[in-house]
Amino acid sequence: MNQTGSVLLALIIMMPFFILIVASFMDLAVNNYSISKKDQYRTHAQLAADAGIDASMESINTIVDWPGSGSQKEVHAGDASVRTTYETVVSPVDDDTKKLSSTGRSFTPASNTTNPSSEITIEITLRAVGSGSFSIVTGVGGLYLSNSAKVLGGDVFVNGEINMQGNSQIGLTTNPVKLSVANQNCPLPSNPNFNAEYPRVCTAADGSPEPISISNPAWIYGDVTANNQTTNTRMSNNGLIGSSGITPKVLPEHDRGLQKSSILPANDRSGADASCTTNGGSKTWEANTKIIGNVEIDKDCTVTIKGDVWITGNFNMSNSKAKLKIDDSLDTTQPVVMVDGQVTKFSNGSTIIGNIKKTGAYIISYWTTASCYPDCSDVTGSELYNSRDQVAITMSQSSSGPETIFYSRWGKVLIENSGDIGALVGQTVELQNSGVITFGSSVGAGAVKFWLIDGYRRDI
Repeated sequence: MNQTGSVLLALIIMMPFFILIVASFMDLAVNNYSISKKDQYRTHAQLAADAGIDASMESINTIVDWPGSGSQKEVHAGDASVRTTYETVVSPVDDDTKKLSSTGRSFTPASNTTNPSSEITIEITLRAVGSGSFSIVTGVGGLYLSNSAKVLGGDVFVNGEINMQGNSQIGLTTNPVKLSVANQNCPLPSNPNFNAEYPRVCTAADGSPEPISISNPAWIYGDVTANNQTTNTRMSNNGLIGSSGITPKVLPEHDRGLQKSSILPANDRSGADASCTTNGGSKTWEANTKIIGNVEIDKDCTVTIKGDVWITGNFNMSNSKAKLKIDDSLDTTQPVVMVDGQVTKFSNGSTIIGNIKKTGAYIISYWTTASCYPDCSDVTGSELYNSRDQVAITMSQSSSGPETIFYSRWGKVLIENSGDIGALVGQTVELQNSGVITFGSSVGAGAVKFWLIDGYRRDI
């Protein structure tokens, strides 16, 4: 049977819908293109603002009281489609603080000089830091840096090895450091003379392993001398200048016996009594005090220390308002806080505050897995090898001690985030995670200053 009909009516009905669908897709495509172009212009402006920050940091650290670029500076004008510029302004806040504002602009076409397609302003805070002597001294373990960890002030001495990953950095182009590496981490446990000889400087018999390992994009700026090191990549200003001649350093001495014998029994107190954990609270630790048990400083509580203190248990500081303050009556001799417990931890922005003479504390942990713990006079062989990576002191979440020395006598100091630190000493020192860590005492009158980005950026 034959069937007849017409599709004309159906086409007449459906055609407007097809037109609407096509128009919608075209409108969507146009909008997506417009959005992508705006994102592209914004990216160009962001990169220009970052370039302005980088260029300004060099000028700030080489020209006294440099005020900023003064006008727009071209970053890119290589084609007719886009041109980018930056403009920076430096504003002093006080003697040790400045604000740097960097505005990046993108123009399209490149002939456009008045109406930017996108504009981004980044403001950062700069902090002045003075360069001291050694900011880090490590034992046979060495120095390990990862993520964006940076050592930007003071020289570095490493008895063991150095391993750098991520965006980690030692030194600045404007403030290079002196880095010495002894390569004292031989022989390996597989060597039959391991216990008798460990630690000693590696030799040809050990295969002369290079002590410095740097993964892209990490970098060292400074004079580098390292036993057995021949690879000089990812080093500059002046980079590797010597491959021998570094004599291992003995880590700083501390007379543990003398401090214990100087304890005044009348000052003995329990960990619970010495702890400070109430909002608005305060306590005082007298000189030559023995604290028996674990100690905690928390909440908005301040402990003032008047001299050497011996803590037989753990020492934990947490909370951004928790403070250990050095009494103003002390001179330039740092009070020693000797900790026997396995945990010495500073977290959540807790702070050790120096006195009016900029005297901080000397925090020393004696934690070790060695059988002689806690009264070891020396640790060698397999006991030192096993102990060197045991975390004894931890600083995290922007905790700080600008004038304080943190010393793990037989184990590791672990810095997990940014914070102002006087110096670090340990068999092993590890810096990880993001943020800039600055070393050295606060800048005083007449001190040489260099300026560092102080950990935040604000896009406005």
